[in-house]
Amino acid sequence: MKIIGKNVVLTGASSGIGLEMLKLLAKEKTNKILAVSRHAEQLLSYYSENVIPFDADLGSAAGVDAVFEKAGECFGGGKIDLFFANAGFGYYEDFNYTDWGRMTDLFSTDVFSPMYAYAEYRRHLGGRKGTFVITGSAIGLVALPGYALYSAGKFALNGFRQAVRLEKPTSLRLVFAWPIAADTPFYRKACPLPIRKPFPLQSAETAAKKIIDGIERGRNNISTSAAFTVFYNVSHVLRPLREIYLAGETRKFIEFKRKF
Repeated sequence: MKIIGKNVVLTGASSGIGLEMLKLLAKEKTNKILAVSRHAEQLLSYYSENVIPFDADLGSAAGVDAVFEKAGECFGGGKIDLFFANAGFGYYEDFNYTDWGRMTDLFSTDVFSPMYAYAEYRRHLGGRKGTFVITGSAIGLVALPGYALYSAGKFALNGFRQAVRLEKPTSLRLVFAWPIAADTPFYRKACPLPIRKPFPLQSAETAAKKIIDGIERGRNNISTSAAFTVFYNVSHVLRPLREIYLAGETRKFIEFKRKF
């Protein structure tokens, strides 16, 4: 499926992998893209008329509802061909606190929002064909120290994905992407202090290209790193390989706690 002449909703569109996907999608001028983030109207105002920036807080049902309402206006009541549930954030921290609000904030945006958007999108399609894309993460397969809440959210999305792919109508295509750590502003937002990013690291541009290419090639389960896919599969057989990797990431976290 070539992404040409499509009505697209893309959340988390103003930074990181979302921004790189927006650049790729917007190159095809026949696409019409509703680009959503908290500050999209300010950060994406330079785009041409086939990109419509829209500010929304996706950590609430009202925010997601507003996106669908705006899409109806932008697309003249037409169908949303692709919905990218890409928005999300994380913390890098020692999970040693009791803060219900902090936990709820992350899960509201990273987990509840894409789940709610999926249900709304299914209702919106009403049996018509459409594609719903969820940006998961490799950390939803291999959890890392310092990212307890973020890992938990991505694991939850993976469980959701596994269930609804068996429930959904055949007209609705569900795509799940597994990017590895990307060199984006995500980490500055996750922690105001300098941190060592997870290994391996790829560019947001590479991740975005892999996701868009995978969608166009008809793949419903997209890894952005062949090396990670090999590591993940092999580590099920060679368990010490995973333990060696996790030991290295744990050392980074211990060093971080000692410094700060």
